[in-house]
Amino acid sequence: MKRYLIFLFSLVSLSVNGQVFKSSEPLAHTFSIVARDSETGEMAVGVQSHWFSVGTAVSWAKAGVGAIATQSFTNISFGPRGLELLEEGKTAQQTLDILLSDDDGRDFRQVAIVDANGNVAVHTGVKCISEAGMRTGEGYSVQANMMLTDEVWDAMAEDFEKSKGMPLAERVVSALKAAQKAGGDIRGKQSAALLVVSGDKNVKPWEDPQIDLRVDDAEEPLVELDRLLRVYRAYEHMSAGDLALEVNDMDKALSEYGAAQKMFPDNLEMKYWTAVALANNGDLEKALPMFREVFKGDKNWKELTRRLPASGLLQVGEDQLKAILKQ
Repeated sequence: MKRYLIFLFSLVSLSVNGQVFKSSEPLAHTFSIVARDSETGEMAVGVQSHWFSVGTAVSWAKAGVGAIATQSFTNISFGPRGLELLEEGKTAQQTLDILLSDDDGRDFRQVAIVDANGNVAVHTGVKCISEAGMRTGEGYSVQANMMLTDEVWDAMAEDFEKSKGMPLAERVVSALKAAQKAGGDIRGKQSAALLVVSGDKNVKPWEDPQIDLRVDDAEEPLVELDRLLRVYRAYEHMSAGDLALEVNDMDKALSEYGAAQKMFPDNLEMKYWTAVALANNGDLEKALPMFREVFKGDKNWKELTRRLPASGLLQVGEDQLKAILKQ
């Protein structure tokens, strides 16, 4: 397969003015979706491919600006250049037209753009490897090339439209799963990525992307991407619990830590901070068995417990602390 791709790469390079493709342009034959949530304004790119680290090449997005997927014989510059054009005020279609206008390799490209207003634009070059196609809907575009069947992009679109009401990230991952179920990449699967940004252009740079998950090399990249998204959601609860703990809102902390632990009951960190919140809330009876399970799993948590009172995060008396450390 590797020799075949190298040969194919060389053949195409020679066939289009001799200088179109560079070794730095990955052959990211793949399926992807770009989408905007009309309620929240969030924008996302989701992608899977039989190519290493597809998320580093295909998916691009910026808060309050837009989202771009650039694939097939990938022109990576379309990502940052496209976002610059969108930020200047160009629409998705105007941006796409400009990007393709001076690209000698346009016939081999596949590009999709959604802007902050929900406008979409997509291009599938006539020389993209079949099965290749695309479908657009309100605020989204799905596209694929080198697929096993010609049902992939329709499967993605139909799944995305049926999942209205779910968070955008979950809708995108669900659409990718539908694409794989419909046949996916003819070569198989290797990597996947999910990128979600805010619809607010004024969001603080360190608060965006909201979600940036990549599975660079795995036998079942979408299974792993789905797991990572669930872990991300659980740690959203953990972060909210931490904030509540800092301001001594133990009821809120317990609620958030409990929600996280319910999602991943075997996670020691989630169990530990739930136990801390219980202890701080005066419910040592419930906290002690949880501390015991955590300490049994990893003794370093016991050492951490010794250090917490000095920071004010564990608010128990000396006798209570001794009881905890005996577990």
